[in-house]
Amino acid sequence: MKSKKFVEDLKGKTVSELNEELTAAKKELFNLRLQYAMNQLDNTSRIKEVRRNIARIQTVLASSAQ
Repeated sequence: MKSKKFVEDLKGKTVSELNEELTAAKKELFNLRLQYAMNQLDNTSRIKEVRRNIARIQTVLASSAQ
């Protein structure tokens, strides 16, 4: 259960650390999409994984804002 471990790690971080992680994940997603468009991406499932990680980070950010 990698996702549960990932979420637990996220919950232990501050809001600024989460924002940095979110920015890094969005940059990675952009680069993956660019590689995919140029047919240079070998592991296409990584796009799905990064998108889900972005959603997890945003969820933790939203719950910490309450």
